[in-house]
Amino acid sequence: MTAIKHALQRDIFTPNDERLLSIVNVCKAGKKKKNCFLCATVTTERPVQVKVVKVKKSDKGDFYKRQMAWELRDLAEVDAKDATKENPEFDLHFEKVYRWVASSTAEKNSFISCIWKLNQRYLRKKVEFVNVSAQLLEESVPSGESQSVAGGDEDTLDDYQELNAREEQDIENMMEVCEYAISNAEAFAEKLSRELQVLDGANIQSIMASEKQVNILMQLLDEALTEVDTIEAKLLSYEEMLQSVKEQMDQISQSNRLIQISNTNNSKLLDEIQFLVNYMDLSKGHIRALQEGDLSTPKGIEACINASEALLQCMNVALRPGHDKLTAVKQQQSLFNDLRGIFARRLTNHLNNVFVQQGHDQSSTLSQHTAELTLPKHNPLHRDLLRYAKLMEWLKNTQREKYEGLSRTYVDYMTRLYEREIKDFFEVAKIKMAGTTKEGKGKFATLPRKESALKQETESLHGSSGKLTGSTSSLNKLAVSSSNSRRSQSSSLLDMGNMSASDLDVADRTKFDKIFEQVLSELEPLCLAEQDFISKFFKLQQQPRSTYSFTLFHLFNFYLHKSPPLYFSPFIALRKDMVRQMMNKIFQSIETELNSLIALGDKIDSFNSLYMLVKMSHHVWTAENVDPASYLSTTLGNVLVTVKRNFDKCISGQIKQMEDVKISKKSKVGILPFVTSFEEFAELAETIFRNAERRGDLDKAYIKLIRAVFMNVEKVANESQKTPRDVVMMENFHHIFSTLSRLKISCLEAERKEAKHKYTDHLQSYVINSLGQPLEKLNHFFEGVEARVAQGVREEEVSYQLAFNKQELRKVIKEYPGKEVKKGLDNLYKKVDKHLCEEESLLQVVWHSMQDEFIRQYKHFEGLINRCYPGSGITMDFTIQDMLEYFSSIAQSH
Repeated sequence: MTAIKHALQRDIFTPNDERLLSIVNVCKAGKKKKNCFLCATVTTERPVQVKVVKVKKSDKGDFYKRQMAWELRDLAEVDAKDATKENPEFDLHFEKVYRWVASSTAEKNSFISCIWKLNQRYLRKKVEFVNVSAQLLEESVPSGESQSVAGGDEDTLDDYQELNAREEQDIENMMEVCEYAISNAEAFAEKLSRELQVLDGANIQSIMASEKQVNILMQLLDEALTEVDTIEAKLLSYEEMLQSVKEQMDQISQSNRLIQISNTNNSKLLDEIQFLVNYMDLSKGHIRALQEGDLSTPKGIEACINASEALLQCMNVALRPGHDKLTAVKQQQSLFNDLRGIFARRLTNHLNNVFVQQGHDQSSTLSQHTAELTLPKHNPLHRDLLRYAKLMEWLKNTQREKYEGLSRTYVDYMTRLYEREIKDFFEVAKIKMAGTTKEGKGKFATLPRKESALKQETESLHGSSGKLTGSTSSLNKLAVSSSNSRRSQSSSLLDMGNMSASDLDVADRTKFDKIFEQVLSELEPLCLAEQDFISKFFKLQQQPRSTYSFTLFHLFNFYLHKSPPLYFSPFIALRKDMVRQMMNKIFQSIETELNSLIALGDKIDSFNSLYMLVKMSHHVWTAENVDPASYLSTTLGNVLVTVKRNFDKCISGQIKQMEDVKISKKSKVGILPFVTSFEEFAELAETIFRNAERRGDLDKAYIKLIRAVFMNVEKVANESQKTPRDVVMMENFHHIFSTLSRLKISCLEAERKEAKHKYTDHLQSYVINSLGQPLEKLNHFFEGVEARVAQGVREEEVSYQLAFNKQELRKVIKEYPGKEVKKGLDNLYKKVDKHLCEEESLLQVVWHSMQDEFIRQYKHFEGLINRCYPGSGITMDFTIQDMLEYFSSIAQSH
């Protein structure tokens, strides 16, 4: 162990200016036996640092390396496990507990004893020793405080001094002179002893020779002591002289200190007074403005704003400790509270009067808007009230109850005002919209019938009482204007009589579209302006966009696609701020009136739902881009859901009409009405949805409708008794194919190709079935010939068969002269003409197909004659050119 200790001192600790005091061979408790050494060290430099170092033998060679070190001051506790029995285990408590097992109990006790000594000397007993034998600690402490507590090793190391360079050089020179110093150490030591004795004798002689000089030195010291006594006496006399001066200076210093304290106190008092004067003094002008300032003029409002801000600043000043106990401060605070109450009451009463007056002024201007489809503008009201915005903010910060009461008053007055305006506005819109009804399809109706229908429409929407709700003044004025314009309507009715019903439908729908667009265009700026005013006037900050990430527009998408978005959160969607609550209260009638207007439009014409879906979607999209959390966006999103339901209902109604269609058993079918209706719907929809945002809704409706058209065309064709099935299928699918080709609807491209395929197939089927076998006996004859060939008879040997010889063939051919063939084709043309309708103009197409089919059969018979009866000279009584002339002359004659 001693060799290891010296090796560690030399290789590890000496280069780091450290001394190794104790060492113990340990391994970690409960793990594999990997031995290491714990070393107790101190630094050689001041201040002394005491450490416990873990040293481990390197895996790559036979040398030791420093692995970890702890400061002894970080050691909290040493646990020896057992104070009575020998136990090699012990714990050291640093930042965590390290459990060790020593190679022997003696090494453990020696190491703990060294740690205890170092603790006593350098740390003043900060480390706690647990389960350590008291005898071990007592044996470690020598008597006397002056003795070293670090043990013999430390004392030895304290006495040891390293040789300097000069001493090392002298020893080397001496050992070079004495060559036997290494081989014979005793002789070298004896020589050194003799030389030391010689040096001691020389030193003694030198001391004895210097005795005279010592006596002289002692005499000089006595003289110096005498001079010191003289100087000390003088200093005492000087001190007595200065004692009185000191007392006077102390009195002067005390007086100066008291003067400085007084000046400091006066300065602080002045600062406090200036603080109170600067921050708690309200000018007389501000007080006068708060008590009696004119709130109706811009100059007076500006003065009141400045005074209220100054008052708020005085009331919110941060008083220093003790200020609130001053009487003047209390009086100022009382004055401020009184002024705040007085001005708050004045401001509240004035704004209440402004709200009432503005409400009356606005209601008086309603009459000029009733006959027009416009809403009154409230920009002047907003502009006047915004002058009080800063005062409202002051009221919100100082008198919350009055601020909330004023908000409720504004909402109540504006709710009644907007309710009257919106009801009158929608009444005008409904009357104008109901005036776009079909008017009995023009020439079949009269004006009284139109007015009766209008009355029935409006009464059915407003209740069983037969009266419209809301203000009746607008209705009376509209009635007057309607009666005044009856003459012009009567004169224009003659011109309208010349128009078709479809032209009237297009005109009515276009007019309806303009009315509905005008309604939305009037509502949008009204709601946005009111919301912007409320936010600015009442100083309400709306929540950011992300808070309302799930708006009712997304709810509408959820209704369409039946799948909620990933960020769906009903709690976020239902969260409303103050602006939304006020807007909901003020415009509570908009959603109801819009739904009523939509119901009227849908009742007038179900196709109006297309116009409403496009317009409403566009306005919702626009409102979403402006502010997705706005009241307008939410309300239009709700209404959009209703419009989409009406659109779906319109599509379902179209499909139901297809399914319920009945055809006459006595007349030919022709183009089915629902096929024409689909064409009308597609043309109208393509016009309406040309640049619409919700094209996907129309594409889905197209798919539903076209599939229903296909299915019901086949159903009607199967049930048809007067018109052949192939004719019904051919004509209607040709019409569908023409419509889809003309409109070029991309989502119906597959259905267009399917319609063309069905049309072609049924055209070919009808031609074959109608043409049948125009040369019946000749056809049966050649069928027998083909049967013999199929049984194995060679074609050139068929003429030798008794039933199919040349004589029999000539007999059959003689029965079909050209005149009879032309007569049969003429009858066939008349039959086809009875089957086909005039609208689709397919007669010439069918006739040309029959011509091609007839020529095909003729060429087939001619080929069989050439192959089976070669060289016989047998031919038909008519040629292909004759047949072309027959078909051409028949078509021209009809």
